[in-house]
Amino acid sequence: MYALIENNAVTQVGELSILFPNTSNPNHAFAIEQGALEVVEGEQKDQRFYWVTFDSYQVNGSVVTRTYTNTPKALEDKLEVKEDGSPLYVQVWDATAGIDGEMVDTTKQVVTKGLKSQWIAQNKASANSQLASTDWMVIRKAERDVAIPAEVVTERAKIIADCTAKEAAITACTTMEAFIAVVAPVATRETP
Repeated sequence: MYALIENNAVTQVGELSILFPNTSNPNHAFAIEQGALEVVEGEQKDQRFYWVTFDSYQVNGSVVTRTYTNTPKALEDKLEVKEDGSPLYVQVWDATAGIDGEMVDTTKQVVTKGLKSQWIAQNKASANSQLASTDWMVIRKAERDVAIPAEVVTERAKIIADCTAKEAAITACTTMEAFIAVVAPVATRETP
């Protein structure tokens, strides 16, 4: 992608064929001759943890950078409220309300789940998936008192302990950096 610059400001951005529609097969050298500069991407953090939105184009000498705003997503759950600050409740259809029925509030407040809740749920689902293949042995033990092999007991205990430890580590996080280090240690490098 390239940008046309006028008075040190970006006037147009696009592919060469769009910037130079009357030129057959414009290339990089042609673009540079015409005063166009190649656009480089600015920092975009991992979108699993940040809301990444386009901000602006910054011209710095012979470089145009497309910049982004990286806003951390919420770690904690949030109880939602209306514009006036009163609680926002989950609504359900009540066919007996009003003339033809209408949506009515329940007593359950709307909650937007934060990253901690989301990742704890994923962690538990993963552990449950790992345990599922041997759940039948636990049921057999409870119903008919048939022993569970020691290696299965050990593996199940390890899965449960790992899940519990990860949940505790996630719950203890107070910053996005700490959270990322716990849930995705390989994701600590920024993704383009």
